[in-house]
Amino acid sequence: MMLRRIATITVGALALQTALIAQQPRIYNTVKQKLAAGKKVVGGTVSSSDPDIYCAMATAGFDFTWIEMQHSTLTYQETARMVRACKGATAIPFVRVPDATEGDIQKATDLGALGIIVPMVDTVEKVQNAVTFAKYPPHGKRSQGGGQYGAMWGSDYRATANDNIMIVAMIESPAGVAIAEKIAAVPGVDAVFVASTDLSSFSGLKQGDPKYESMATKVHDVVLAKGLALGGPHAWTNRHGYNFFQAGGESSLIRSGAQMILKGAPERGARPGVAPTEGAEPK
Repeated sequence: MMLRRIATITVGALALQTALIAQQPRIYNTVKQKLAAGKKVVGGTVSSSDPDIYCAMATAGFDFTWIEMQHSTLTYQETARMVRACKGATAIPFVRVPDATEGDIQKATDLGALGIIVPMVDTVEKVQNAVTFAKYPPHGKRSQGGGQYGAMWGSDYRATANDNIMIVAMIESPAGVAIAEKIAAVPGVDAVFVASTDLSSFSGLKQGDPKYESMATKVHDVVLAKGLALGGPHAWTNRHGYNFFQAGGESSLIRSGAQMILKGAPERGARPGVAPTEGAEPK
């Protein structure tokens, strides 16, 4: 009798465990996974519409691509084409949209972006709009239209998108700093990014100036207190608490790579005195 009771309890426990596992959302946004594991993530900036250049960036080792649609002439059609061309790349596509409008965010999510980077956040309403338009009901008002998101992330995309799409709010001005705590408190915000150069431009202060650093410290403190990711330029990798970084773009990386080769640095995987095989894919 006792053995039967134990067996019943064991079966019940296993059934409960299986049910709990089934309820766990499928997370395919590896950036979100890495941040949850306490790791730092770095994104390479992409402004070119060339799919080959995009794929080179997306497979170079970055955690995500920072697709630049605020300060470039990229169209959503071009962006969709290059993201689809590199389906399965290790870097997750993030898009810095021109603004937190319904049209911009719907197009970015429909093409398969799992990260929405919102520039110039100086009102709570702007970041609230970003969450609203990026999330499906009941957490938002994203409509279910056409797009390549299913081809990118699977047939269960509608059921899993809200758990995988990340919202990154950029603070670029003293006005944004002043409401940093309110920005970080908006449900659905995953990261707050300190735009170092613009913060200097809008404040008239240089990095290192005590007043500038006090603004950066304020954002730092409120964001970490909320348990969110804290972003900044790649040059800030050694600053305490920062774990989400924007690295340089394809132009600067091509330039630095060319300079290394011309200075005599060997190409990756090359053997001394042996020319690479033309047409061979880099490993």
